[in-house]
Amino acid sequence: MHTKLRVFFLLGLALLFTACAGTQTKTGKISDYSSVKVSGSVNRDFERSLEYLAEKRYEPAIELLQSVVEREQRLPAPYINLGIAHYQVGSEKDAETAFLKALELDTKHPVATNELAVLYRKQGRFADARKIYVNALAENPEYLPLIKNLGILCDLYLQDLQCALAQFQQYVQLEPEDQDVSIWLADLKRRAGK
Repeated sequence: MHTKLRVFFLLGLALLFTACAGTQTKTGKISDYSSVKVSGSVNRDFERSLEYLAEKRYEPAIELLQSVVEREQRLPAPYINLGIAHYQVGSEKDAETAFLKALELDTKHPVATNELAVLYRKQGRFADARKIYVNALAENPEYLPLIKNLGILCDLYLQDLQCALAQFQQYVQLEPEDQDVSIWLADLKRRAGK
């Protein structure tokens, strides 16, 4: 999908088992889980699953995350991480199920929507992926992975240069130091004759 290690730690923060703030974008809160109290054993198991994911030990991460979601079903982060781990071991159906469960809990969760759309893109379900990105960006207009991945979908898979150009221009405005996207944007401008 994309840089997994970064996502795992973001999701660890997003889970907020210790009743802190919510998932953040560059401009503010998306979801607030501060009222959700979770047992210490669930928190410890979730933290350990993050270590497994960082170590690319997906099978034990899946086992631990399944235990976490059996005991705590109110938060999307364990389901998102479960989906990522399932995807990494080639179980796309289980990954989709986990991402959809996360979105049942938080329909606007940007990480869950991004991961589901990336999965659909990789499955060749381009229209489904595009719809998810567009809807998610309406709710989270400055969430960089959504912007970047919609640009990738539009450019490489849909050959919609105008869509890709718009996404990468917005991305570079929000993240001007990302040299890769700046290069992609220059290439798109050249191809689009701009």
